[in-house]
Amino acid sequence: MAPVSTRAAISALFFVNGLLVGSWAPKIPALMARHGFTEATAGVLVLLLGLGSLCVMPLFGAMVARAGSARAVRLAAWLLASGLVWITLAPELLSLGLAVLAFGGLVGGMDVAMNANAVAVERSLGRAIMSSCHGFWSLGAFAGAGAGGIAIQGFGELPHALAVTVLFAAVLLAVAPRLLADGPAPGAARVPLRLPRTPLPYLIGLMALASMIPEGAILDWAAVYLEREMGASLALAGWGFAACAGAMAVMRFLGDRLRRRFGAVRTLRVSTLLAMAGLVVAGLAEGPVPAIAGFALAGLGIANMVPIAFSAAGNVPGLAAGMGLSVVTMMGYSGILLAPGGIGWLAERMSLGTIYIALGLLLLVPLLLSRLARTADFEAP
Repeated sequence: MAPVSTRAAISALFFVNGLLVGSWAPKIPALMARHGFTEATAGVLVLLLGLGSLCVMPLFGAMVARAGSARAVRLAAWLLASGLVWITLAPELLSLGLAVLAFGGLVGGMDVAMNANAVAVERSLGRAIMSSCHGFWSLGAFAGAGAGGIAIQGFGELPHALAVTVLFAAVLLAVAPRLLADGPAPGAARVPLRLPRTPLPYLIGLMALASMIPEGAILDWAAVYLEREMGASLALAGWGFAACAGAMAVMRFLGDRLRRRFGAVRTLRVSTLLAMAGLVVAGLAEGPVPAIAGFALAGLGIANMVPIAFSAAGNVPGLAAGMGLSVVTMMGYSGILLAPGGIGWLAERMSLGTIYIALGLLLLVPLLLSRLARTADFEAP
């Protein structure tokens, strides 16, 4: 199959996965209104979403190792396609929680499998594509979140869920046959279904964890920081994460070219320094506009840190891509899952500005471990 075709196919899957995840965000207030539960219960649902992802990721990592990423991503995607419909149709809180748990699990499973397929496409092309794949995910998430609220308000929850499902399924039908087949060669030894015994994927996972905690902190707390500590209006406060997300999307589409030119290690180091500088600027800012500029600068840096970590994990010598990626994705996404609650606890004891400065210092971890990203580099065949 043509390399361009396989690259377009996996990019399309990143986009619709982001679209589905983005479409979940505007459903939360609609579910709260329909079921009559509080913010605390909504927080439990968000926790279930993350726990589902963390529990299922290793299973799909093992499937990738045994059967290849193309088969794994097709299975996860088809099971996931109607997830929003089941969430919408859940009649009471218990069934809703189970539907959200399953939805989160399949999102996580698809995430591992499609990242593994992107690694396989990188190998076949002999060059990096991971950052642009994550750029397509960002575009999908932006589209899902932006259009979702309008669609739910204008047409209702179920029509919105059905429309997203139909679009997801249509894209999947079109591109699934074009995914790069990367299963083990006939007669090859079966990969043991166990966690890696080498420390390298866990160290790369530590890099991903440290990289994703600041992203989650900006997502969940930038607006609160700008409104409560900077005195910004609600409309202006929303630009904290928007500036970060927009900068991330742009830089992700540039990231593969930068990595090919300068190498993964140097790109990761410069990205980490940019992110550190942005977080410190935001934390030290005396007004909302400089803080927003700091979040944008942080987004430029954060954008390519996780894609590089994923590429590095998928190319650890002597380790199946699915097993390395399952470790790194679990560790990385646990940062976004665990960070909001921990930062909320800390914010009752210190300013968010101080916390953002501390998160800038946390990025010393990927900076010091950046040499491990050398497995993300490719040579043309």
